[in-house]
Amino acid sequence: MNGKLDRPGGALHFEVIDATPRWAGAAPLIVFHHGIGATADIWADWLPALVDRYRIARFDTMGFGRSAVARAAGEGRFHFVGESLGGTVGLALASRHPDALVSLTASNASHRGGSIQRAREWREFICARGMAAWAEMMTPLRLDRAGVTDGQWRWFERAQAEASPDSVLDLADLLIGADLSPRLVGIRVPTLLLAPAQSPFVPLAVMEEIHAGIRGSELQVFADARHGLPCSHGAACGRALRAFLDRRAV
Repeated sequence: MNGKLDRPGGALHFEVIDATPRWAGAAPLIVFHHGIGATADIWADWLPALVDRYRIARFDTMGFGRSAVARAAGEGRFHFVGESLGGTVGLALASRHPDALVSLTASNASHRGGSIQRAREWREFICARGMAAWAEMMTPLRLDRAGVTDGQWRWFERAQAEASPDSVLDLADLLIGADLSPRLVGIRVPTLLLAPAQSPFVPLAVMEEIHAGIRGSELQVFADARHGLPCSHGAACGRALRAFLDRRAV
């Protein structure tokens, strides 16, 4: 099912994938929220490990439409997966509206915007050189060229180049100003943290701090991954999520 929701600031386009057997009854819903400079396609390699058991809702937006997407998909509580900015959104959602979620998965995400390295440089860089140059600069910080296909590299570079500069910069400012540290202790839903050890934006120590702050959370570290972990290691992330849901979801 594809759809469009009219939201302040523009329409939110979403897709719901349901490949579960009809005789299995209503399948649980996972809502995926991507980060700055990506699109819903970043989740493609996660899906094979999930689609036999879960409905998938993913969307292209730089905004905060996650609960609206869940309602449009006909769901009350849902599993939430977010990467980068989307992971920060998930932490905020889990701390403020715990009854909305069944579980939370946050990948390459920070709870303290001030800890995010290099993002403060983006405004000056983009204003001076434009989005294509920003995309060319950013892609090697997200992906190891030797560890991804040419198609993955070109997709990420193109997605960043085509992103709205106003959205990128406004959301970066919003992210930098966030501090969810006091709220971590209030997160009670089962939580999985997927951490790239080589991210130039979110140091591993930051995700270890989130892990320490959320009681009962699980942390999986990808030693060779940069900030584009959900793209470069998508299949492994999907398998990790499925195993986590099989263990912890109710």
